Amino acid sequence: MNHSLGMAIETLVAILLMLTIVYCVMLNKRLTRLKADEHSLKAVIGELITATEIAERAIGGLKLAVRDVNENLGSQLAAATQMSDQLYKQLGEADSVVRRLSKIAIAARPVTSPETVAPPTAKPSSAKAVAAAAEAFSERRRSNGLAA
Repeated sequence: MNHSLGMAIETLVAILLMLTIVYCVMLNKRLTRLKADEHSLKAVIGELITATEIAERAIGGLKLAVRDVNENLGSQLAAATQMSDQLYKQLGEADSVVRRLSKIAIAARPVTSPETVAPPTAKPSSAKAVAAAAEAFSERRRSNGLAA
């Protein structure tokens, strides 16, 4: 019985050793795959870092472009406002000239009878209406914050 008990123990140890070897082979395959995945993951991380650097440079360029465009629009809006003010003044002067000319023309007409001569009506000139519309447009653009 001693002999068969020793043989059973030896057989059990041999089976356990074989299971350990099989498990070690499986573990070795998994470690090999993990190392291969690690290398590919490092490559992906390197590509991501490169893409991030490129994106950061592009964002910096876009910020500069936006700043330049904003300054350009601001100066153009200021110039347009100044031009609008000048046009508004010139239209006011032109309107007063037209009114004086119409008074001169009315005064130069021969008077035939009181019924035929109608008193001049004071209508706002279309030039002033256009100037007011341009002024309202520039104020609306300024309040929308295009130059900010």
